[in-house]
Amino acid sequence: MHPDKTDAMILELLQHDARLTNKELADKLGKTITPIYERVKRLEAEGFITGYHAHVDRNKLGRKLVAFTNVQLKQHARQKLLDFEKSIVRFEEVMECYHMTGLYDYLLKIAVADMNAYQDFIVNKLAKLADIGTVQSSFIMTEVKHETAYKISPVG
Repeated sequence: MHPDKTDAMILELLQHDARLTNKELADKLGKTITPIYERVKRLEAEGFITGYHAHVDRNKLGRKLVAFTNVQLKQHARQKLLDFEKSIVRFEEVMECYHMTGLYDYLLKIAVADMNAYQDFIVNKLAKLADIGTVQSSFIMTEVKHETAYKISPVG
């Protein structure tokens, strides 16, 4: 399922400003409100739109240190992977978690106040999980690009 030109334009606009009303979308696209409303509802129902979010400045919340942490488990049995995933999603410090190919099994994006908070997380939370093998971290020095909007190519 690929979006047509109008759907692609709706998705592009909403990615940059999810607060746009159906009227504002219709005005920007030169359409009437009802078909735009129906398209947005269809895009939601089909799973193209999975939610609406506000972008919050992590620094204003005191989460000034961000680490990308690679985790290698000791065992790779299916249940061990599922147990790790079930545990890791509960930690508020973990903003993103990806099951990866390659040397490490998981890549975590961790946001905390400072290095002390990061050490506390590693020692008192991550290291206490079963089957943790190797942990390797890299820290953000400067955020050069942070994009959440995808470029959408319509069908046709």
